[in-house]
Amino acid sequence: MNVDFNFDLRQILTSSMILFAVIDIVGSIPIIIGLRNKVGHLQSGKASFVAACIMIAFLFVGEEILNLIGIDVNSFAVAGAIVIFFLAIEMILGITLYKDDQPESASIVPIAFPLIAGAGTMTSLLSLRAEYYVENIIIAIIVNIIFVYLVLRSSKRIEKILGKNGISIIRKVFGVILLAIAVKLFATNINALLRA
Repeated sequence: MNVDFNFDLRQILTSSMILFAVIDIVGSIPIIIGLRNKVGHLQSGKASFVAACIMIAFLFVGEEILNLIGIDVNSFAVAGAIVIFFLAIEMILGITLYKDDQPESASIVPIAFPLIAGAGTMTSLLSLRAEYYVENIIIAIIVNIIFVYLVLRSSKRIEKILGKNGISIIRKVFGVILLAIAVKLFATNINALLRA
């Protein structure tokens, strides 16, 4: 059995940046700190591991779920690009178009899902799947989960170092990157749909 791996540094970097911007763990620091203060302790390792499992499972099973309901990956990618576009607008303008209710307890449910592996992340994974090799996306997931774990572990310290302005600047910069990626994702997949 011959297994080919198509590792591509550009794809890994782009996927990592998309997931970093969509997960927006830096922007979630205020929520994380609120949770930590409420319950005293966050299960950083457990939450990160569960989020990684959810994301990798969805990367493989998500397409089958779409096929089951009769939607192709290109259509989903176009829808995903629109969702990512609005997420980017939120980040750049500092407005809230849509947000889930703030979680009430710091267990796996609010942190791993939907804070880390939420609807935006799932949509982005399937959109990426339409364009990139799965092994590159898995590496990007692992890179992001390591970063998420580090942020969860040292959220108080990060907030002190960056301050409110620092977090705001990081969110705006990644918002612009995310906006450009959404436009590219939309253009690529809408062309594929129009050719079909």
